[in-house]
Amino acid sequence: MKILNTKKQKRIRRHVRIRARISGTAFMPRLSVSKSNKHISAQLIDDENAVTLASSHSREVKGQNMMEKSILVGEAIAKKALAKKISRVVFDRGGFVYTGNIKALADGARNAGLNF
Repeated sequence: MKILNTKKQKRIRRHVRIRARISGTAFMPRLSVSKSNKHISAQLIDDENAVTLASSHSREVKGQNMMEKSILVGEAIAKKALAKKISRVVFDRGGFVYTGNIKALADGARNAGLNF
């Protein structure tokens, strides 16, 4: 069996390891982050009931560059969570390395009031 070591395959393997350990509930949902070269999005997911509680996307916010959009998406998802009386979440970085835009989104959410 040949193991592929492309960038995408490595991210998927990291994501599988992360998801084996974390899960979201209605009281403490999973903050799932997904990104591409142009956009970044975040969702609050209740894994027990398989339902998305809130979501935010970089198309919904106005920012000059990807870093600013990441911070604004983090703040937007935190506001939506706090409106639904959710203050604690489990952070799921989606196999992405915790640096750059992923870190900016997390910091934006923390600054807006989410705890993780």
